[in-house]
Amino acid sequence: MDSARLPGFIPLNNLSAEAREQALGLAREVCLSVGQALFQRGDCDSQRYYLLEGHIALDAGDGTPPLLIRAGSEAGHHPLARLKPRRYSAIAQAACRVVAFDEALLDALITRDQATAYEVQEFEGNDPYWMFDLLRNPAFARVPPANLHALFQRFHPIPVKAGQEVIRQGDPVGEHYYLIREGQARVSRRNELGQELVLAKLGPGEGFGEEALISHNARNATVTMLSDGLVMGLSSEDFDTLLKEPLVRRVSPADAVSLLHSGHADLIDVRLADEFKQGNIKGSYNIPLCLLRLKACALEKRRVHILICETERRSSIAAFILTQRGLDARLLEGGLNALKQDGDKNAA
Repeated sequence: MDSARLPGFIPLNNLSAEAREQALGLAREVCLSVGQALFQRGDCDSQRYYLLEGHIALDAGDGTPPLLIRAGSEAGHHPLARLKPRRYSAIAQAACRVVAFDEALLDALITRDQATAYEVQEFEGNDPYWMFDLLRNPAFARVPPANLHALFQRFHPIPVKAGQEVIRQGDPVGEHYYLIREGQARVSRRNELGQELVLAKLGPGEGFGEEALISHNARNATVTMLSDGLVMGLSSEDFDTLLKEPLVRRVSPADAVSLLHSGHADLIDVRLADEFKQGNIKGSYNIPLCLLRLKACALEKRRVHILICETERRSSIAAFILTQRGLDARLLEGGLNALKQDGDKNAA
């Protein structure tokens, strides 16, 4: 798709350069042949369409002459018949190229960009580049704009040195969630034999420390800096109210079943392998929470990932970890028992 055309469309023309790049990632191109319909009068779809090439007739179906929209014209800079239900049918009068956006995702991007512009002006002397970097983290795509102002104020910088343990396995529940601003870190855990397993390597924009804050248990891993750097700390109270709540999305058992039947979702059991073998939901597969950081990169970003465990505790952490990585992750309300149905459970 010709990304140079995006700035001409309204309201994309008011986006920052960073947000335009993100908008390009949301765009989907549609090609139409002569006479083909893009949408019909009365449709209530969730798409916003802009005309890249060709011309389209908007027919109200009341006998009046159709409105002809040509690419590059003043009318062509606006979305095609944006009101829902659609008041017109859109019919290609020539071969056309159209760019489509999911309206909810595009509106969220525009809102975040406007909120960020305000924050950067408000806090111009306090490292505005960090604020832009923060919003590139996929996790923050789901943070309500109202929370951004407080987040920018409440993250505080913590200089760190190579070899420094920012958090240590076995320590009591910590007081902070961390994001790496500069530098690299290693996440590791020791098993009962004292052997160290490296779970992940983290870089700028990636977070850690959420497990203990969500589960209210002791730290279950050690994070060691591999280089000098800077991490940004957020208190546990601010983490709960400003970050955890918007990022840990929930799905009801009924909605989970619908998503699974649609073929667009996966059911991930985050219990330990031995627990999974003792009994599991048909069609689920097992990724223990302790291995989720290692395996997250293999999960498909276009699918919905429904997380389950015996209760909601481990699946809450799993949902947060996957959402941080830009995945559509949802916590099953009520835990494992909520999806148990006659004939759906496989006994070991």
